[in-house]
Amino acid sequence: MSKKKPFALRVNEEMLQAIEKWAADEFRSTNGQIEWMLMKTLKESKREPKKNKAE
Repeated sequence: MSKKKPFALRVNEEMLQAIEKWAADEFRSTNGQIEWMLMKTLKESKREPKKNKAE
């Protein structure tokens, strides 16, 4: 599994509440939901990170 790097993210309260609810509905943590949303968008845009052959 790739290393994870801490990253501060500022979002408005309403957006965070919507993400938290979505995460709960999907049985994910808020952080996990944001990671999933970002990866989904990267894949849809054909910009997903290259996979490391060691993985």
